[in-house]
Amino acid sequence: MKLQKSILTFLLILPVIWCSVAFGQTERNTKELKNATLPDLIGYALLNQPGVQQSLIDEEIGERDIKSALSGWFPQINGTATYNNNLKQQVSVLTMNGESQQLVLGTRHTSAFTLQADQKFLDAGLIQASKASKYYRQQYQQNTENTRINTVVSVSKAYFDVLTSIEQLKIINENIARLEKQLKDAKAQYENGLVDKTDYQRAQISLSNSKADKKRAEESIKYKYAYLKELIGYGGDRDFSLNFDQVKMENEILIDTNQRETYENRIEYRLLQTQRELQHLNTNYNKWSFLPNITGFINYNFNYLNNNFGDLYNKNYPSSLFGLKLNLPIFQGTKRIQELKKSQLQEQRIDLDLVNVKNQIKSQYVQAMATYKANLNDWKTAGANVEISRQVYQTIKLQYDEGIKAYLDLMTSETDLRTAQLNYLNSLYSLLASRLDVQQALGTITVNQ
Repeated sequence: MKLQKSILTFLLILPVIWCSVAFGQTERNTKELKNATLPDLIGYALLNQPGVQQSLIDEEIGERDIKSALSGWFPQINGTATYNNNLKQQVSVLTMNGESQQLVLGTRHTSAFTLQADQKFLDAGLIQASKASKYYRQQYQQNTENTRINTVVSVSKAYFDVLTSIEQLKIINENIARLEKQLKDAKAQYENGLVDKTDYQRAQISLSNSKADKKRAEESIKYKYAYLKELIGYGGDRDFSLNFDQVKMENEILIDTNQRETYENRIEYRLLQTQRELQHLNTNYNKWSFLPNITGFINYNFNYLNNNFGDLYNKNYPSSLFGLKLNLPIFQGTKRIQELKKSQLQEQRIDLDLVNVKNQIKSQYVQAMATYKANLNDWKTAGANVEISRQVYQTIKLQYDEGIKAYLDLMTSETDLRTAQLNYLNSLYSLLASRLDVQQALGTITVNQ
């Protein structure tokens, strides 16, 4: 009885033991970002961005799925308990020497406790799980890599956007300073009777418009900062400031335009290759399904028999059994053949997906490189235009002060200078963004922390 109670107690607490296993969590970075550079933002995002965190959790979930599938190779131990009350016991007739007697078979009360262990030796599903585990791990890691690459690109573009907006605000402030001086000069000339009030009024209108542009730019920067914080997973009202090194970025803006696309560098292509390997294993599984399943088993039974319920567990009649079981499905209505043909067709479909993604990669590379070259030319042209516009403005400003040029000419040159400066910044942002697109098309963006 003590042995029986010990076994029952173990079976009851076994689920509690398994459920007490604790899983580790990925440590997140909670430092404040002050005077942060682009590498600082990317490093923070790769640790804290919710999408990246979810990909890492998906890897852990996938690992549990793999271990769950492979657990079928271990012995499967089960315990069962039964109790039967034979309300009507079976009666058999025994005839000896011409005389018949009725025999009551069994007892009124029966109970049994069984421990059984099953061990699979040959099973198509387990063979597939063993061979596919490598590719499933690879697929989860590639999904995480893909998420990280997209995070690097989106954070970098948002950082460049903030940089461009801040530089645009500086240009607007410089323009406001010029217009305030022009307004002051025009007002003085008007009060001295040298010009009519239209110059003064035009200067006032231009100044008001520039101040409206400043307000719009300031509000836009607030949103862009908030969006950047969202992308990197920087929540709350903690301090957040950026460090911009425009000269360094301009020095790193050039890339080798002679590089050619390599399909294996693209994570999308490698993901499809992994899917094809998994599909090929699924095809093999449908072939292995024609093999028999072989399982070994052993059990031990505690049997209790008595006509009196109160005395049922006083005596045990144990039994034990060991054996092998072979299960060979002979005919399943062509189901296995149809599944095999279906899997082969799915392999062919993935092969076509690989061809299609190669074409897409080629197209993306050509488009990204063409855009980059066009933006590079725009950036160089805009830089030259800024210098020319500045010289024109300075010359016309001197001529206006001497009374040679009209105020309209001065306004036009000032507008041209501001437009050239803003065009330069826009072309710089477009160039930086297209450079990222080229790197993504080439598959050369690194995501190492």
